[in-house]
Amino acid sequence: MGASEKLLWKLYVGVIGAVTTIVAQRLVATGWKAVTGDKPPAPTDPEISNVEAVSWALASGVGVGVTQLLVKRTAARRWAARIGQHTPDGGKVKIKF
Repeated sequence: MGASEKLLWKLYVGVIGAVTTIVAQRLVATGWKAVTGDKPPAPTDPEISNVEAVSWALASGVGVGVTQLLVKRTAARRWAARIGQHTPDGGKVKIKF
């Protein structure tokens, strides 16, 4: 796979990932408000209990993480169907000492 396909893949996943993260954050915040009746807590607010702050962190982290995973998997399937190749590797850098 050439450098142009790798760059195209990174742009494709990057744009989709950015949009997905914004949408997922809004969905999680809306879900939080529907369940608790309050807007999501600010992590720096001293009036918020640690339990509520940690609960929000877990809910938002899991919500965004699962959404990104599903979108990346869908993007990889579409890439393979359209381009006819598996997605490029993550571009991991290996350092040997």
